[in-house]
Amino acid sequence: MRLFKQVYLSINFFFALTLLIALFMLGYKLHMLFVVAQILLVAFLLVVAVEVLILWRLKDGVLARRITPERLSNGDANTISIFIRNYYRLKIDLKVIDELPAQFQVRDSVFELSVESGEEQVLNYDLRPTKRGNYEFGAVNVFASILSGLVVRRYQFDQNREVPVFPSFLQMQQFELMAFSQRLTGNGLKKVRRIGQTLEFEQVRDYVVGDDRKKINWKATARRKDLMVNQYQDEKSQPIYCVIDKGRAMKMPFNGLTLLDYAINASLVLSNIALKKDDKAGIICFSNRVTHILPAERKKLQMHSILQTLYDQKTAWQEPDFEKLALTIKTKIRQRSLLLFFTNYESIVSMRRHAQYLAKLAKDHLVVMIVFRNTEVDKLARQKTETLKDIYTQTLAEKMNYEKKLVMRELRKMGIQSIYTAPEALNTNVINKYLELKARGLF
Repeated sequence: MRLFKQVYLSINFFFALTLLIALFMLGYKLHMLFVVAQILLVAFLLVVAVEVLILWRLKDGVLARRITPERLSNGDANTISIFIRNYYRLKIDLKVIDELPAQFQVRDSVFELSVESGEEQVLNYDLRPTKRGNYEFGAVNVFASILSGLVVRRYQFDQNREVPVFPSFLQMQQFELMAFSQRLTGNGLKKVRRIGQTLEFEQVRDYVVGDDRKKINWKATARRKDLMVNQYQDEKSQPIYCVIDKGRAMKMPFNGLTLLDYAINASLVLSNIALKKDDKAGIICFSNRVTHILPAERKKLQMHSILQTLYDQKTAWQEPDFEKLALTIKTKIRQRSLLLFFTNYESIVSMRRHAQYLAKLAKDHLVVMIVFRNTEVDKLARQKTETLKDIYTQTLAEKMNYEKKLVMRELRKMGIQSIYTAPEALNTNVINKYLELKARGLF
């Protein structure tokens, strides 16, 4: 029974069989065709027998193994590899079908290749998940054929495995390299000149060409009889909280990801950079109640705690309760902190419902609101108008954009800083704002 489950008849088999049947039918009128059909039938059976003998001579003629990362990065291209080895003594043609997780809704992940005897090959393909959670891979199916390919043998490698999809740790690593290298401006990140006084003295060292002469330590220079300068470092241990709204407005999708996913990825990226710059990073998640508070710390396992906290967050359909949030922050967070709010205001009316609570928070903390730019509305506002319907659509789009500007203006009046950004540029703009505020010594 197991043998029959492994046997597959290819399309070539049925083409050849159809041709033979046609020849036998014509052979009733033309004797020569009947003789040719008999010869071809014998040859057909011999080829089938030879292919079956070769394919089933070895118990395991082909080895295939899927290589997956321990975890996948949400919203990024993750490379999956399939290792293949041919143990037959001749070249074989393979069709490889990988059973992908149901979340991708892909049923045509098929690869065709030829593998020489004893050869090893690696197939690589990319998967871009758009939801966090567990993804279950199925089996790796390999269909092997030789010669004319009339008969196909199926190998199935049972590699059922669950792989978790975490917030975008690939973007976290990418932006970490940018933020601490000389490639900042080329990737949209800015170097900001320090204008505040939040520097801590670190040490006195020898003067090198390019040092600021204002930092020369004249007393140390007189003692050493050589130029010495004071070296400073950024003021450390400033608390930074990413405050993530999980209300229904954050369910809005852009390029396959929801605004909540963009906010979570940006929070992970920013928290990592803040910790690398010796600040404290924490997370607050809320909807109609405050669901998670991870206190801002600088301990070794803080990044792991942040990743685990963000992994489980899901969009709730309730209206966010800023009153409960403001009360919780006032009770739990005593030290002045940088609060980056990831929320979505589509109108000035929705923002004004929360204005009094944001104003209270702004008295004790530095509050930065992230306002998402609706790129689809931008396209509608810029489109050419040819019909009355186009004019009506464009007018509504311009009104929606104007509402966003009103939100920004209202926030400025309240002394609250803001970031107006498209979801795709969120990471870059959030990091730039953090570096700017840190350079200005505002927190």
